[in-house]
Amino acid sequence: MASLKTNAVRLLDNLNVRYVLCEYDVDPDDLAAETVARKVGLPPEQVFKTLVARGDKRGVCLAVVPGNAELDLKALAKASGDKKVDTVPLKEVEPLTGYIRGGVTALACRKPYPVYLDETAQLFDVISISAGIRGLQILLAPSDYIQAVGAVLVAIAKDKA
Repeated sequence: MASLKTNAVRLLDNLNVRYVLCEYDVDPDDLAAETVARKVGLPPEQVFKTLVARGDKRGVCLAVVPGNAELDLKALAKASGDKKVDTVPLKEVEPLTGYIRGGVTALACRKPYPVYLDETAQLFDVISISAGIRGLQILLAPSDYIQAVGAVLVAIAKDKA
């Protein structure tokens, strides 16, 4: 699988972004970011998950938050200029992004959606994001990720309830 070039990896190659691919064994019954973090040997706050959301005014956007946190919908609504935002139903994720649950990434998404990255990403030299398939993570500098996806840095994560 390491030689597998996903669309996300191809995009980074085209942008001359330095990254490292990290494979892990997938348990389809446990796709939690904390589990992925353990398998790739990073703390959960350094492994970011990409969630698909829809606002009442601006439409679909992507929210990228640390694996040990959950999305603060009110903060995302404020950042995106919406009054109300909610995550989209699971059945809509693949048609909107081209990716399946556990493999969603803002890189090379089906359409160029606005991307909101939790500001804690800048605390790390390297963050981990999905490579677009389950079982493969991309480790890269937060600044390179921000540039590659046009992300806006905002406080959109909150502690899990």
